[in-house]
Amino acid sequence: MIVRLRRFTIATILALVFVCVVPAQQRKAAADPDKPKIRAITAFVNLDRTQYQPQIADAMKMLKYAQTVFESRGFEVQTVRIATQPFAEYTKGLSREEALAFFRNYDAVAEHEKFAANIGPAMLNADSPESEAELLGTVLKNTKTLNASLVVAGEEGVRWRAVGAAARVMKELEDTEHSQGNFRFAATALVPPLTPFFPAAYHTGFGHQFAVALESANTVAAAFKGASDLNVARQKLTDMLSTAANDVAEQASRIDRDTGWAYVGIDLSPAPLKDVSIGVAMENLTTQPVGTPGTLTAAATITAAIKAIRVKQTGYNGLMLPILEDARLSQRWSEGLLSIDSLLSYSAVCGTGLDTIPLPGDVTEERLDLIIGDMATLAVKWHKPLSARLLPVAGKNAGDTTEFDDPYMVNAKIQPMDH
Repeated sequence: MIVRLRRFTIATILALVFVCVVPAQQRKAAADPDKPKIRAITAFVNLDRTQYQPQIADAMKMLKYAQTVFESRGFEVQTVRIATQPFAEYTKGLSREEALAFFRNYDAVAEHEKFAANIGPAMLNADSPESEAELLGTVLKNTKTLNASLVVAGEEGVRWRAVGAAARVMKELEDTEHSQGNFRFAATALVPPLTPFFPAAYHTGFGHQFAVALESANTVAAAFKGASDLNVARQKLTDMLSTAANDVAEQASRIDRDTGWAYVGIDLSPAPLKDVSIGVAMENLTTQPVGTPGTLTAAATITAAIKAIRVKQTGYNGLMLPILEDARLSQRWSEGLLSIDSLLSYSAVCGTGLDTIPLPGDVTEERLDLIIGDMATLAVKWHKPLSARLLPVAGKNAGDTTEFDDPYMVNAKIQPMDH
């Protein structure tokens, strides 16, 4: 035994002592603070209401495997999600009461199985009846977790009838707990199928597909910090996101091969989450508060960097500026530096439009109609995907602070409607 021990080097013995004495969690290498997280792995299912539970079980099997694969590569996966075709297709023939009962059951399944659920858009086509919007408002008002959208523009232009229907849904969802129902609803314009981000996610084909969404505001902030000029900042961001995106794509291809679920791409939109702030990232570049001159240039720089990444892309692939999901953006909104008009101007060079905008509870349906119409007009003009997620808050006036109670939201001061 003594002879055998002599074969060990001093370094080997010290390493063995380290393994035995130091707890495993302390030995683990620190996570890269600049590495993006995966906001969502989204499965697209062609739902059949007569056999949806085995369909969901099959999708969850893939999603859990995908989560394990990505986590083995050092990615933190925040959510798994399931999106369907437009809900009118799989509720056809049901009465309003039967459809509502179905969605209540589906909502309970989503809550139990711990996935985020999107039931697809209302009024996908120009000739879709407004009754779809009416049913959607009732469903979202009477469920806890379901997400959905309403299409207000297409290749032929703005659909003003749908714009009005979306405004009515928003006013109806204002009358929910903390007025948070609108967090799960958006009016969308030219948003293509197979985006993994909610509430806009849906598909129109056979399903059995999946996509990935990133949360990478931290990566943008790291790329822009101390950059000597715009070109350097843009290239550094492209390089940093490319590394992560290629790793995601490689693992997604493995999941595709192993499960038979088709990988359709990644949405590289650098989503923020509270203190993981895209607002901070933009201020790193401009050295000025978001909402002041230079902000539009920062938005264009981020979008250009994303577009230059050579991976299979799907969804928005543009800048997201969600006021109530980003601590710095919420601060700048409360200070009056950001407004609906300024956010629309930034959307002309990026995406995704108006996202989680707090509004006073007495905002009229007609005013919502005008705001949604502006977003849709911009989307049609530049032929780009945009959406509007507006949150009127019951009982709150301009100058009040919102009181949302959601782990993904921050609160902000409500601004006057002429702001």
